[in-house]
Amino acid sequence: MAIEITWLGHGTFQLVLPDGETIICDPWLTGNPAYPAGFEITRCDTILISHGHFDHIHDAIPLAKKFGSKVVAIYETAHWLGRKGVETCSGMNKGGSQQAGSVTVTMTHAVHSCGISEDDGSIVYGGEAAGYVITLPEGRTLYFAGDTNVFSDMALIAELYKPSLAFLPIGDFYTMGPREAALACRLLQAETVIPMHFGTFPPLVGRPSALQDLAVATKILELTPGIPFTW
Repeated sequence: MAIEITWLGHGTFQLVLPDGETIICDPWLTGNPAYPAGFEITRCDTILISHGHFDHIHDAIPLAKKFGSKVVAIYETAHWLGRKGVETCSGMNKGGSQQAGSVTVTMTHAVHSCGISEDDGSIVYGGEAAGYVITLPEGRTLYFAGDTNVFSDMALIAELYKPSLAFLPIGDFYTMGPREAALACRLLQAETVIPMHFGTFPPLVGRPSALQDLAVATKILELTPGIPFTW
């Protein structure tokens, strides 16, 4: 069962299942300099949020209100979204799994911060950053790491869930760079890795070519924003 994966720039992805069911990961559309011009999201059944930084949560509220999407996030971030008027949140925590449409999502660890910026400039507690293992109806699994550094328990993700596809940040500065991501590739043992969270801002200097040079046993797939890839 093939799914259509479209990178929307930075850490934002659209996953479309064969029946049209659509999952949006870390929605940042407005103000995202890498968002493909003219691209329109026409359906959104589920939103997965890895953490509360603006470049991962910015458009979660308008998308959820427009489409009535189920919003999956760590409990504290889901609570914050609920206070902002999102009535379809399903807050969870690491190690737990839940059904989201026809897929099962399992929340994993991530090594990153998770403060949420308010309109007045203050930062509120958003729980912890997380990643997700997404299990498709036919049993294939993919791993969306969110923002993170490499951590040794990625080996447990490999042992427990055996993802054949992983989305890994490589930009450096705010997340791991190619050197750390190459170790993540070895720990996860995924056949294919899609790099993300690079090139959007000047400090994010990591590039897919550098990762491929270091992770020679892994297929590094560099996507173009707005151009779908079938997996």
